[in-house]
Amino acid sequence: MKIQGKMFIWLSVFILAMAITYGVWSKEPVGTTALFLSFGLSVMIGFYLAFTANRVDAMAQDNKEADVADEAGDVGFFSPHSWQPLSLAIGGAFAFMGVVFGWWLLYFSAPILLIGLFGWVFEYYRGENQTQ
Repeated sequence: MKIQGKMFIWLSVFILAMAITYGVWSKEPVGTTALFLSFGLSVMIGFYLAFTANRVDAMAQDNKEADVADEAGDVGFFSPHSWQPLSLAIGGAFAFMGVVFGWWLLYFSAPILLIGLFGWVFEYYRGENQTQ
């Protein structure tokens, strides 16, 4: 993770240079603000990764003589198929359409969103995917 932290910190230096250059040449406040915000986000991510890299074990990408097979093994647990993201997407679509067509549409989208959210959070506590 050390290399990712360094990459983001170097990226933030580049974005800062581009933000200053863009701001001086264009005198356009919106793009300049967006670039400075991108700089801040890149700095936050870079320092988080660099800070975390000191507290976790070294990974294969931190070793210059590592092979691809050194990181082999289980990546993690991935959920089986789930219908809950579809419910959240439909509820979110109705909620965002409520901003366009009228706030009354939120009354219909809120239950759909809540059903999807609770279904996704408690997916492993009921049904065929229940963990013992």
